[in-house]
Amino acid sequence: MIRQVKIRVCGRVQGVGFRFFTYQQATKLGLVGYVKNLDNGDVEILIQGDSISIAKLIQWFEQGGPVSARITAINVTELIPENQLNAFNIKY
Repeated sequence: MIRQVKIRVCGRVQGVGFRFFTYQQATKLGLVGYVKNLDNGDVEILIQGDSISIAKLIQWFEQGGPVSARITAINVTELIPENQLNAFNIKY
């Protein structure tokens, strides 16, 4: 079953390669969606894929994500998959 979630990661997550490392992890797990910086300093990730792969990405964030990042909060919102995404992208 395909799931779609939106994740907001707070802390020192911009200017530390967070989007690139998230892209690598998501691609390795076979997830599709995007990662982008928000104006308030947070990072938003929209991912779509199977439950196990999504859980592994969230667990990676919970364990601190990239070494250079300092995650202080992770907010996960379950969405109804509305469209079929076909790749994982870094949004600028």
